[in-house]
Amino acid sequence: MNTVRQVLKEKGAKVWAVQVDQPVFDALQLMLDKNIGALAVLEGDKMVGIFTERDYARKVILKGRSSHNTSVAESMTRKVFCVAPTDTVDVCMELFTGQRVRHLLVMEDGALAGIISIGDAVKHVIADHESTIKELQDYIQGSY
Repeated sequence: MNTVRQVLKEKGAKVWAVQVDQPVFDALQLMLDKNIGALAVLEGDKMVGIFTERDYARKVILKGRSSHNTSVAESMTRKVFCVAPTDTVDVCMELFTGQRVRHLLVMEDGALAGIISIGDAVKHVIADHESTIKELQDYIQGSY
């Protein structure tokens, strides 16, 4: 079974975060430095939302705001969708398409355990399919 835990094991479970009162510019710089498209948003140690490239485009740039003078709190998404490490990749894909989001927070025992993107899930599904194809080819060719 393909689970969120497997996806996190493949990509890593490191979670990058910003505080709500930080300027958007700081969040963008961290996203650039880490080559990621989303950050967890914290108020102290409590997770209160997510900040994504989409948030920046729609809530800062297209509104003519400055990333230096706009706080993460003013532009983040507060309604986040979460999954558990035991959830399947299929559950994630349904959330990605049904809720039109690109990132899901992974929560375990009330704590943030990771973030997965639609790209992470697709990469996992493709790798799984390639593995199945290889196993079937080996079986057919008698080299199993």
